[in-house]
Amino acid sequence: MKHAAVGFRVHSGWTAMIALAIAKGSPAVLVRRRVNLVQTFTYKFRQPYHTAEKLPLEEARAFVARVRSEARRLARRAVRELKTELRDQGYSLTGFGLLLSSGRPLPAFAKILAAHSLIHTADGELFREALLHAAARTGLKPVTIRERDLGDSASHVLRRKPADLAQRISDLGRPLGPPWSQDEKFAALVAWLAATPSPKSHLSQGREAR
Repeated sequence: MKHAAVGFRVHSGWTAMIALAIAKGSPAVLVRRRVNLVQTFTYKFRQPYHTAEKLPLEEARAFVARVRSEARRLARRAVRELKTELRDQGYSLTGFGLLLSSGRPLPAFAKILAAHSLIHTADGELFREALLHAAARTGLKPVTIRERDLGDSASHVLRRKPADLAQRISDLGRPLGPPWSQDEKFAALVAWLAATPSPKSHLSQGREAR
């Protein structure tokens, strides 16, 4: 069975997901999908820490915990369904790539709610953590990289000039048609990294989900 990898670029409440395989050194997209990580796609749930900011502390804590649990469940379901879909195409999902923010580690819950800049960060981190949790529960070891480092790291690992690499990623989506926005391009690029057997000592592997 041939190998495949998946990459994710996360937003609040959803993620772009691209699965690809490498043939003769070049990637080919197998699956392109937008995955919702909340059941009810409204501001209340897509921005859980923003919602929690307006609630009493214990009620806020319980609300965020419910959204986190739901996001983990939906992420696990998406990865398991992808594994099945790829297996039906003759591929085994063995690579998992996730883009991280450039933010610092978050403080305790009450301190997050006291700072609006941290609330923005925490919303995104909740959904990234859900995907890391899904990787752990489905037997995949994630390759994670900060988004701001993606271009330089990909150029180094894949041994391609940045301009050539950007053009290759743009061309990759041409047969698929839209959408092939920055979300899909970045998800494809981190999937390509996750699919590459070259040493990734400068990338983070297997960051544990909380």
